[in-house]
Amino acid sequence: MIRATSVVRRVAVKPEKIADSITLDHGERHRRRVALTGEAGTAFLLDLAEAAVLDDGDAVKLEDGRLIAVKAAPERLIEIRTGSQLRLMRIAWHIGNRHIPCEITEDALYIADDHVLLEMVRGLGGSAEIVTRPFRPERGAYDHGGHHGHGHGH
Repeated sequence: MIRATSVVRRVAVKPEKIADSITLDHGERHRRRVALTGEAGTAFLLDLAEAAVLDDGDAVKLEDGRLIAVKAAPERLIEIRTGSQLRLMRIAWHIGNRHIPCEITEDALYIADDHVLLEMVRGLGGSAEIVTRPFRPERGAYDHGGHHGHGHGH
C-alpha cells in the first residue's frame, strides 16, 4: 500500500498534483497513522512521523508525489451567538475552562453538539442553535506543529 508521509498546507497545495480527496470530521483530521481510501478509490496509509492536524484545504503527499486533498466533513455543532461581545467572551471563557474544542469567528462560537453544553450556553444568556457545517476549532496555544528545542520540565 502506498504511504502518505507528509502534510502539504493549503497555501502550498498545487491543484494539478491532486489525485484524490478525503473528507474527514474534526476528530479524524488529527492523525498520525491510519489506512484511508480516497473518494476516487485511492487506498493509502497515512504514515506521519508524529500526529498532525489536517485542516480543510490541506493535502497529504503520497510517496510518488501525488496529493490527496483533505476536506472537512460537515458536523453537528452548536452555534453560539449573543447580543453582546462581553457575554460572548464570558461564554468562551466557560467553554475554554472545560477544555472544549471551539471554533471562534467574529460574531459566533462553534462547539461540538452536546446537550449539557447547550443548556450551559443558554443558562449563560447565549443563543444556542444546532447547525451542520465543517468544524475548524482553534488549535491550542502549544500546538504549533513542531518541537521547540527543550522539554517542559521547567
